[in-house]
Amino acid sequence: MTPATHRTVSGTGHAPCHHGEILQGVFLDSAGRRCAALVTLPMSGPGSHATFTADPGAPPRDLTVFPPGRTKALRAASLTAEECARRRGTAPCGGVLTLTGDIPVGLGMGSSTSDVIAVVRAVADAFGTALPPDAVARLAVRAELASDPLMLDGRPVLFAQREGRVLEVLGPALPPAVVVGCALGGPVDTLSLPAQSHGEKDVRAYARLLALLRRAVAEGDTGLLGHVATASARRAQRVLRHEKFDTLTDIADHVGAVGVQIAHSGTVAGLLFSPTAPGLRHRLRQCARALDSNGIPVTRTFTTSTTVKEPPEWTSTSRNPSAAPTSYASTTGSSACASRP
Repeated sequence: MTPATHRTVSGTGHAPCHHGEILQGVFLDSAGRRCAALVTLPMSGPGSHATFTADPGAPPRDLTVFPPGRTKALRAASLTAEECARRRGTAPCGGVLTLTGDIPVGLGMGSSTSDVIAVVRAVADAFGTALPPDAVARLAVRAELASDPLMLDGRPVLFAQREGRVLEVLGPALPPAVVVGCALGGPVDTLSLPAQSHGEKDVRAYARLLALLRRAVAEGDTGLLGHVATASARRAQRVLRHEKFDTLTDIADHVGAVGVQIAHSGTVAGLLFSPTAPGLRHRLRQCARALDSNGIPVTRTFTTSTTVKEPPEWTSTSRNPSAAPTSYASTTGSSACASRP
């Protein structure tokens, strides 16, 4: 389809979410320049879906979005229409954009980026254009100033979120782990979080953690993965200051988890377990009960690997509704307000 055909054509797009970060900080790129970057924890399940119905007779600024108010999604649609039109040698056009999704807002799961990437893919589909991941990344950053690497294939990468580029591919997959997801609080306005300042000591510390993460990926070492995630989460506490973070790590130690991970710009968190740990099913249930008794809602369990059998859904006898598996249903939706520090 090109706008020159003067007929309405629709395109669709989808993007997943993630479950916060394994590592986030400041690193040196190949040129020795400081660069904010992160490694996210992929998660299947929730996602954003977009449909774009192009109207070749409408001017480029004539864009409508449902639900209303998705300004970043609109910007992504406009930028993508311009990019696709340039690649095809045609004129950009307006149209109608519809977004649906079930990603929680403000928990640090990449809801904003998922929306934006789904939109980019939908507009490109309507134009009959295949955009490579690096082009999608650039458009996402232009639309929302910072982006998670949800446009990639799920491999662990060190991603410069404010530049939309991969600094390093760490390997084919994260080490196998079972993750008990939870929430350390309600939605967070990430734009209100104070900016971190990083000195040379911090940069060296992040470099050491990155080296350990490389080794964890290369050797499939789940324990080392947990060590890196916990260390990164502790450093993030300087800004996030989660009241129940120490409780989370105490529970992890008590039930034999290899570590914890958190969203560095939200409240979602997870306890990481080795899939080969003795009595794993008992440990997982013990973990869920401990989180519940400490007022930390359990959300869902998932794995980092398709070769690891998914744990069973929780069944809870607690009278506290937050103790039951929610699959994040209590905070479903999509967001146009997430950002990255």
